[in-house]
Amino acid sequence: MLGCKGGLGLRYRLTLATGLVECLCFAGVVFGFASLVFVLKTDGYFTDLCVDTTTGPNGTVQTDCSGQDEQFSLVFTVASFMNNFLTLPNGFIFDRFGTMATRILGICLYTTGTLMVAFSSSALSMLLFPALSFIAVGGILFLITNMQVLYEGGVSLHTSFLILSACSVVHLLRTFLLMPTTHIPYPLPEGYTYGVSLGKPNSYSVEKDEKTQETVMTAKTEGPEETEETALQLEDQPPFGHSGKEPVASFRSCVLSRFFVFHLMWLSVMQLRHYLFIGTLNPMLNRLADNDPALVSRYTNAFAFTQLCGVLCAPWNGLILDRHKGKPLAPGETDKEADLRSSSLSLFLTAFQCLLFSVSASVPLLPLQYLTFILQVLNRSFLYGGSAAFVSIAFPGVHFGKLYGLVMSLSAVVSLLQYPCFALVKGSLGGDPYYVNIALTLLSLLAFVHPVNVFYHCRKLTNGRKDAAGSPTVTLAEAKL
Repeated sequence: MLGCKGGLGLRYRLTLATGLVECLCFAGVVFGFASLVFVLKTDGYFTDLCVDTTTGPNGTVQTDCSGQDEQFSLVFTVASFMNNFLTLPNGFIFDRFGTMATRILGICLYTTGTLMVAFSSSALSMLLFPALSFIAVGGILFLITNMQVLYEGGVSLHTSFLILSACSVVHLLRTFLLMPTTHIPYPLPEGYTYGVSLGKPNSYSVEKDEKTQETVMTAKTEGPEETEETALQLEDQPPFGHSGKEPVASFRSCVLSRFFVFHLMWLSVMQLRHYLFIGTLNPMLNRLADNDPALVSRYTNAFAFTQLCGVLCAPWNGLILDRHKGKPLAPGETDKEADLRSSSLSLFLTAFQCLLFSVSASVPLLPLQYLTFILQVLNRSFLYGGSAAFVSIAFPGVHFGKLYGLVMSLSAVVSLLQYPCFALVKGSLGGDPYYVNIALTLLSLLAFVHPVNVFYHCRKLTNGRKDAAGSPTVTLAEAKL
């Protein structure tokens, strides 16, 4: 690691360690929503939507809380939509202003959201809509799966979120002391450091280099439009630290490429499947457990535990993506092409995992849901890490923030379909999600289009290299004859 000497080495290790803790303890509100719903229901949020109904010849009175479930589903739909949709402006903010400004914005949103939950109550249930959206959009998200365990241990919801709000001080200290002010240039220039420096200031200026690069990019916006092949061939040009003599593919050409369109479809269908499963998990468990609170709590805790194990699953995808590192490249093959070829297997396995997860979730058998939880967290770990990795591999790094934000924003629009699906289950289907699950399982087959397209693209490039290398040989052999 560059500059790993003395205090600099300690700073880099602290950055890594605190980053891991931050991601582990302050991330994942969307995927821990089922545990939070359990706590909120116990505290009486949206109980005014529950109605008593009389059924049977004996006039048995039962409480119908389908309206409460629908409202919680709407909260989840809005929060998950905002979480993804606002990734686009966040990407522009990151590309324009850098790391520190983006983190400060995230901390402000996150703290506002946690304070709103801390001071909410059953009488102020509507505060959950902006609160969960702020926490999700903040980017420094809390792993809500701990909430139910703490709640059952006697720690109130208000206390938990007040502690979370106070933890924003840690994020601020890390932002100002251990994180770069703007962007980290690539490749790293000699002597580059970041964070608070007690010695002489670094002679390398990221801000100056970024402004130079921005000027070069602006001057080229009037040039001819690039095709998809051009967009993929020009990716090796790094965004910062170079003079910009070689052209970089435009943002527009990247968005209009087949890779982007198929990647968007790949992410959207699988994300919709995950969101609908998580948003309807609590009512689904209640239905399969015959409204037994102890049984529902047991399965909700099991789901929470599997979510925590996501940190163990995520590196597997990285090993698949990097399996070619250290091996010699084929004649004429570039590093980018090798990375792209390696990503096709990761994309395929992610789609296959989603298919298995969707099939398992469609079977209305309560013990089988343990397997469903495992498949869900495994697929989730592959999905988002693989998505970011593919965007960084297939497109120029100078557009990473914008392209990643755009693909997340557009996939958020597709994720809005989860609420009509939930309304359909609660209405026409009488609470039975079987047919909706079957439809989503069939829809998830569309995710296989993306890895197949990447595979054939790489094979086309390989065949082209072989033909180019074989042509002189064939000509020489014919001449000898």
